[in-house]
Amino acid sequence: MQPFHDFDLMNTPKAKKQRPMRADARRNRERLLEAAAAVFARDGARASREAVAREAELGIGTLYRHFPTREALYEAVYEREVIQLAERAEMLATQTHAVAALREWLAALVAMVATKKGMAGALALSADRTKAISSHLSGRLTSVLAGLLERTVQAGTIRADVSADELLHAIVGMCLLQDQPGWQASVRRLTDLLVDGLCIEPRRA
Repeated sequence: MQPFHDFDLMNTPKAKKQRPMRADARRNRERLLEAAAAVFARDGARASREAVAREAELGIGTLYRHFPTREALYEAVYEREVIQLAERAEMLATQTHAVAALREWLAALVAMVATKKGMAGALALSADRTKAISSHLSGRLTSVLAGLLERTVQAGTIRADVSADELLHAIVGMCLLQDQPGWQASVRRLTDLLVDGLCIEPRRA
């Protein structure tokens, strides 16, 4: 198991400036990223780029054109996951009960950690390289989690003495301690218990 700091989820890589892609190329790229997230989360260290291409129903040559290196694939998938988590937080903040929003977002965070763990194992990235890839846009996940927490505090449903940074580290730490099949379900259950403990009047929201 790699140490906690190798999976710093409070950072995401900078989007590289690229020339506009054709519509079909954009669709293929998105299919590859979606497939990669699913394959890495499901297969972990057993995953391969060939499996990603099969999952996307595209040729391996198409994958290599979009992502010529393992690191390029890792960066793109990780950035996509962070962006989606940030967008989900914004949506939940306007459409869902405050505590329910927090629960749903933390469940999505667990899924993201599963993808990141699988990528690091399958792509054999070194600890230094993993940290380098994760060095830009520091604090984005902490910031969006802080917004969700603040909403629960203002609603009077969650204690005000826990920080987003503390909660993020707690959830990620639980993920990294688990490596058995079905660990995501176990961590989601523990996450719900943790949120229950933070509620001023513990209850399912």
